[in-house]
Amino acid sequence: MLKKLKILKITTMGAIVLMSNMLAQLAYADETDDLIQKIMVERKIPGLQLAVVQNGKIIKSRGYGQSNLQHSVNVTNETIFPINSMTKLFTGVAIMQLVEQKKVNLDDEIGKHLHELPMSWHHFTIKQLFAHTSGLPNILSGRNIDLIANNVPNAAWELVQTKPLKFKVNSQFQYNQTGYVILGMIINKLAKQEFTNFIKHNQLSKVGMPLTQQAGFAYLEDVIPNQASQYRYRRNGKLRTENGEFAPLMRTAAGMSTNANELAHYIIALQNGSLLNESNLDALWTPVVLNNGRTAGFSSFENGYAIGWQVENRKAHRGVSASGGNANTLMIYPEDDLSIIVLTNLMGALPIQFVDEIASIYLTDMKKENGWQVPFELLKEEVSKHNFKNIMDTTIRLENKFGLFFNVGELNEWGYQLINQKNIEGALAVFTLNTEMHPEVANTFDSLGETYAVMKQYKEALANYQKILLLQPENQVAKKQIKLIKDLMSN
Repeated sequence: MLKKLKILKITTMGAIVLMSNMLAQLAYADETDDLIQKIMVERKIPGLQLAVVQNGKIIKSRGYGQSNLQHSVNVTNETIFPINSMTKLFTGVAIMQLVEQKKVNLDDEIGKHLHELPMSWHHFTIKQLFAHTSGLPNILSGRNIDLIANNVPNAAWELVQTKPLKFKVNSQFQYNQTGYVILGMIINKLAKQEFTNFIKHNQLSKVGMPLTQQAGFAYLEDVIPNQASQYRYRRNGKLRTENGEFAPLMRTAAGMSTNANELAHYIIALQNGSLLNESNLDALWTPVVLNNGRTAGFSSFENGYAIGWQVENRKAHRGVSASGGNANTLMIYPEDDLSIIVLTNLMGALPIQFVDEIASIYLTDMKKENGWQVPFELLKEEVSKHNFKNIMDTTIRLENKFGLFFNVGELNEWGYQLINQKNIEGALAVFTLNTEMHPEVANTFDSLGETYAVMKQYKEALANYQKILLLQPENQVAKKQIKLIKDLMSN
């Protein structure tokens, strides 16, 4: 009798625990749905797909809004989204699989594998190509996804090999697609098959991603069942449909289409050792360190770049991510065993900016009301409050507090915001800080020189443009500005 009562007690407790877990999941679902719908309204996102992985299981997978506005097609779990540069994460895993096969090392110089490349490129390492720190000239023209040489692939590849390097290797971060073209060539050679097939056989088939495999690497030029249309807002506020084509040599950098549910299965497989062993997973997510000892990426949030993945280096809730087209983001919080996948059909939706807010539903200490702070916003607040005095000390203190590096581009943008606000002295302080923290980046001296010129302090302006020529002797903008300033000084 006592034994039966004990069993009954355990069973009842089990039911209570199960019910408690179910209620918790329902609460998460409600709060998450409310947040997603609020964000979609604020950012005018037509369609979105979300998946959440926690403790190795998919706990949420849902579509919101419309995948195609012209025909009023709703987003479902089967909808396929173009993921643009998120493709790079698969390229990173492909190289790490070749590392495991002992066919390549991340520190290999690329000349070891591709002798036909220009000699000035031979010393770049595979790691530097992945992290955008090589200084290679860019194969893209700067107009959307068009290649140089009138968008002709072979001519573009020939032309880019004749162009000068942009900066000293590993001295700074500058997003660049040329390195990924080379990585594709290396995979083709070492795997003895096209990199697209290598990724399909060694990643997509292993995980079980049939929709991703069927979609392939063709971006928007092929007709793919259930594919979401991709949109962008014009300056007049009206939506236009995106279209485009990534040449085959570019498809290690961009071109795949997939959905959030299959990406969730991919994350689980990646973390449970089905695709890489643990030590190589660590290498995949370790950011490249620049010559100055700092890491660099797109912002002070995405403040490092690893093997096809961005790294959110910080003391609390470190993350690794992959984003594409300013429309999609996959974020893994490794120490928290949580992953968030957000795919949208709006270029400019920038889910990387709100993925932490989604994560805060599951990691409550990340909520702002619980004391969570955005480091760069705090920097601006504290520096402005003290009228830009001791800006370097404040910056270093906050970098140490949060365990990150503030981004050169973000600091530069802040400086120009201050100029627009007519706060020239504040802009001067920020631009000066940027040159002192990033003396290897020519653009910091350009901004500071421009500010001194606006203030009619021509001697200081001239000195900054001359520093640009020490870093980039052929910089035509700096040469032109030096001539103009000298003319002003002589009048």
